[in-house]
Amino acid sequence: MLKPLLTAAALAAALPAFAASTLIRDVRVFDGQRMHEHRNVLIEDGRIADADYKGAAGPATVVDGKGRTLLPGLIDSHVHAYRYLDLPLLFGVTTQVDMFTAVPIMQDMSARMARGENRDRADLFSAGTLATAPQGHGTEYGIPIPTLTRPDEAQAWVDARIAEGSHFIKIVLESGSESHPVASLDLPTVKALVDAAHKCGKLAVVHIATLANARAALEAGADGLVHLFVGESIGKEDLAAFAKLARSRKAFVIPTFSVMESIAGVQEQDVLDDSSMTSLLLKEQVQPLKGSHGTSHQPGKLAAPRAVVKALRGAGVKLLAGTDAGNVGTQYGASMHHELLSLTQSGMSPIEVLAAATSTPAEVFRLGMRGRVAKGYKADLLLVEGDPASDIRATRRIVEVWKDGEPVSPLRKAQMAKVAGEAAVRQGAQVVLPADGRIGLFSAGKLGSPFGMGWQPSTDSFMGGKSAVELAYADDDGTPAAEVRASVQQGFAYPWAGIVFAPGSGPMQAADLSAATVLRFRVRGDGQRYAVAMMSKGGTIPVSLPFTAGEEWSEVSFPLSAFKGVDAAALTMIAFNAGPKPGAYRFRIADVRLTDQ
Repeated sequence: MLKPLLTAAALAAALPAFAASTLIRDVRVFDGQRMHEHRNVLIEDGRIADADYKGAAGPATVVDGKGRTLLPGLIDSHVHAYRYLDLPLLFGVTTQVDMFTAVPIMQDMSARMARGENRDRADLFSAGTLATAPQGHGTEYGIPIPTLTRPDEAQAWVDARIAEGSHFIKIVLESGSESHPVASLDLPTVKALVDAAHKCGKLAVVHIATLANARAALEAGADGLVHLFVGESIGKEDLAAFAKLARSRKAFVIPTFSVMESIAGVQEQDVLDDSSMTSLLLKEQVQPLKGSHGTSHQPGKLAAPRAVVKALRGAGVKLLAGTDAGNVGTQYGASMHHELLSLTQSGMSPIEVLAAATSTPAEVFRLGMRGRVAKGYKADLLLVEGDPASDIRATRRIVEVWKDGEPVSPLRKAQMAKVAGEAAVRQGAQVVLPADGRIGLFSAGKLGSPFGMGWQPSTDSFMGGKSAVELAYADDDGTPAAEVRASVQQGFAYPWAGIVFAPGSGPMQAADLSAATVLRFRVRGDGQRYAVAMMSKGGTIPVSLPFTAGEEWSEVSFPLSAFKGVDAAALTMIAFNAGPKPGAYRFRIADVRLTDQ
């Protein structure tokens, strides 16, 4: 008798454990398409047992829904899920559609979902590795990835991604900018990739950054576009033609306003000012929201994508809510609520926006029984105060989130406690700067510093690049200086070489330099343009500002506030770099100071 009991116990332990039945009583319900008043929704065994329950509560846990709205868990249709995998769930994002992440992360998440053991994270459906050209967009993140250049390589490339577990195929069609062109797949190769994906029964979506490439991708047969494009205007004829083309191809579009606003130098100030959002974000998770891809505030660049969204809506093209979270200016989960607001500001009704964040992506990306409040569907649900059909910001007033039928409130409370505890505990002693602020103590014996790891060579080699640099001491007419001779070479999408100051006790360790407000230094060199870059804890891409090293010594100063999104209290690096244009560079830097004025 003991052996059967042990076998049964082992089997029970191996199966996913679901919460007891839950009845959400007298609640307004958005079912994924339309709103219903005064519904009772019954959850059993991780599924919606009845979306309009008429019976008694029985043994179920009862949740009061009066004055509240129940929605399907939100689906963010464009993320790069390489960290903070638990964070989206705390904001009601129960599913993420990932456009490029490390294959082991994708495979691990797929395995967790298959075992029914993913109740503490948002589910993930991923493209895995994106399709791009050597040194093209997507190769700049330090993850070695397979690339391709010819149409005859497309089928084998797609087959390899499917074997790895990719749920769909993402293709990059972008040539960069005038200031920094990058390699791109040609149109025959894009078309071959689309055809190869379709042959295998997979969706093919395309990353674009211009109207011309958007049209070309649709004409090549893409199922969807994962971005729109910034611009201060778009002609009426171009607008009408593009909307007509998207409709005729039955394509879908994910505008990604969150990242387009970042490109335009516009912050998600509504999120930063909302304590219900920031109370769930650790300091390093807030920092990306304070930064932006664009170095200047240019909201006019959003005129074109807003006009395009209005035209696509009018043409009946399916629009999906996606943030491109993982980029500077965004944050997982929190940015989704900003994205919903931005879509309403572009002409979509709140009901249309809610569908764009629930049922539409579930249908388009073939995500199974999710994205709706209906019998048999996954009990991934979001309960909020108020009515988001009349005020889209109501999605932020979260009462509860359920993942596979289990409440997420314990996880939310634990995160809030972490945030509160972080605010109460001083993270590290503020560095006492030298009286003169000088952090470059250059001498014939050493390129020294008063604290931290000090001054070191910096190149793209750890990202797979081929650039090189030599550092030396130079006495320039009595001025002690560090001489930098850099060779910037192709081999990495954004090549660089230079000199870096590490203020912490170890590589990429943070130091509190908040006593300083200004960076000053003197420079001379070959007349070329360079960049000073800073990064703080939680950041993934340094924030750079340009300077020129002329033939004569000149002083350069930047307020630390100019490095948007960088936290001086958790600074990890200050670098002076050559690049990305290939070539030979030479400059000298002296009298580097961090001062309070």
